[in-house]
Amino acid sequence: MTRVQMIGVSKRYPGRGKGAAQVVAVDDVSIDVASGEIHAIIGYSGAGKSTLLRLVNGLERASSGRILVGDDEITSLPEARLRAVRGRIGMIFQQFNLFHSKRVSKNVEYPLVVAGVSPAERKRRVAELLDFVGLGDKAEAYTDQLSGGQKQRVGIARALATNPGVLLADEATSALDPQTSQEVLALLKRVNDEFGITIILITHEMEVVRGIADRVTVMDGGRAVEQGGVFDVFSSPQTTTTRRFVSSALPTEPQAEHLEQLRERHRGRLVTLTFRDGDVDQPVVFRTLAERGVGVSIVHGGVTDVGGRSFGKLTLELIGDDLRVEHAIAALAQETDLEVLV
Repeated sequence: MTRVQMIGVSKRYPGRGKGAAQVVAVDDVSIDVASGEIHAIIGYSGAGKSTLLRLVNGLERASSGRILVGDDEITSLPEARLRAVRGRIGMIFQQFNLFHSKRVSKNVEYPLVVAGVSPAERKRRVAELLDFVGLGDKAEAYTDQLSGGQKQRVGIARALATNPGVLLADEATSALDPQTSQEVLALLKRVNDEFGITIILITHEMEVVRGIADRVTVMDGGRAVEQGGVFDVFSSPQTTTTRRFVSSALPTEPQAEHLEQLRERHRGRLVTLTFRDGDVDQPVVFRTLAERGVGVSIVHGGVTDVGGRSFGKLTLELIGDDLRVEHAIAALAQETDLEVLV
């Protein structure tokens, strides 16, 4: 099990043209990834997340700051030593990066050849890994004969070949359909559970984060703008960037245009309640309303699972005379987060 630490890491590129200002791709980022953790780094295009990943395995050198993978400080290692350390850092790519002219077994075997592993051990290890990813019957197939999901399974097997302590996944599911993405995520979770490998995921898909990550870092403009446990970040986002991501993956309150449509169709009071695991339950809410003689209907939102805990927002129409509704709203405001929409 391997810990990864990024301490005040920056990456700057020379500007184009004489006198042009430097381009800052990563700006003073600090992330501490615990041993055996699945850590997601999310951000929109240009946020600096893929650059940060290349700094972790030394494919690019940081301009400043420190990066430690286990006991090795990547930022200070000479190239010869860095090549050896990279053998303990597996990499999974968005577009698979397989050798199309080679059979599946040879793709998985390649890092073992580079590492100088004996032919007999290479054969044993390749068979073991292909069985693990569910492709034991595809060893002699060419990669062009495989589906996208099967190609990514080959990529995962290859990344595991040298028994890495850390696995880096750069948009590993974004080229796949939703069902195949879920299968690949389940395989990565199994890698983490069975081998204890630390996984760092780069993604712009919040469903990926919600599915398997333990902790998450949100990047914007090269900076880490928010970090924390997945449930905490999802249920209480602190920045505009994070709120945009969360709204794309979780039930939220209606946006302005949709709210106007709801107002036209529903004449009662509209309120949005936030439900977080461990807070008030839905039955308590509905009982509170019933005890005060207020009718209710759910008009928007839902509750879902985030990291094994429930979270969501429900927009309700409250129906009844004004005084009863006001009393019900006052009671609910003491039990849960409530926003009156109309």
